[in-house]
Amino acid sequence: MSNPEVALAPEIEHFYSEVIDENARLSMSADGRLELLRTQEILRRYLPPTPARILDVGGGTGVHARWLVEDGYKVELVDPIARHVEQAATICPASVGDARALAAEDASYDVVQLLGPLYHLPDPEERRTALSEARRVVKPGGLVAAAAINRYASLFEHVTYAHLHTDRLQAAISKILRTAVHDGKGFTLSYYHRADELADELRAAGLTDVEVFGIEGPTWSLLKAVEQQPGEGPTDDMFASALTAARMAEPYPELLAASSHLLAVGKAPM
Repeated sequence: MSNPEVALAPEIEHFYSEVIDENARLSMSADGRLELLRTQEILRRYLPPTPARILDVGGGTGVHARWLVEDGYKVELVDPIARHVEQAATICPASVGDARALAAEDASYDVVQLLGPLYHLPDPEERRTALSEARRVVKPGGLVAAAAINRYASLFEHVTYAHLHTDRLQAAISKILRTAVHDGKGFTLSYYHRADELADELRAAGLTDVEVFGIEGPTWSLLKAVEQQPGEGPTDDMFASALTAARMAEPYPELLAASSHLLAVGKAPM
């Protein structure tokens, strides 16, 4: 299924190759640590017993592959950024590849996770292709997990920087809220999902028993706001409270819109 014509947008390639250190993103900030911890605990509810085979699509530098390997899973990683693949190769087998055209054989993995690719596919047809590829390579009854940036995340985030009231930021964030696409400064080309939209996309790919979670929960931006102010940042108790809020919010779908990221899980039909 490999397709040599599939190419990453140049601005995304530049961002991850030369601008940001993706290896540190989930460890350098309080909300990043919250994202990692919550992603772990949600996935562990659904992962099959070890040593199942997991394909980590768009797995970056192997941040998630690392804990999965430590848990006892057989992980292989695919990412479009060569720099990421070099770093991830110290953790598990890793290769350059694209979520929209996986080289893996049909029904060859117990779990396929896309914890990043949907962030950077604003074209709905390309998102459908990526999810269809995940559905193709997962075994019958296997798990597909896909993360997305929440449609309203930028609204909460830019309050923490205390500049949302400026005309420039209001215009930029209003555009994201209106179009669901970011193509300006500060980040790179990206797509922002609503929870119901993400669930529908997994179902359209043929997955069943779809559930969507707010990863960081409704109070992640409070952690980020405290971290932006002078001082030592959020206390352990404040972090624990934000984590508890994320867990307590799970039964209430109306609170999904307040999270920074969404995580959807679904099963391939038997």
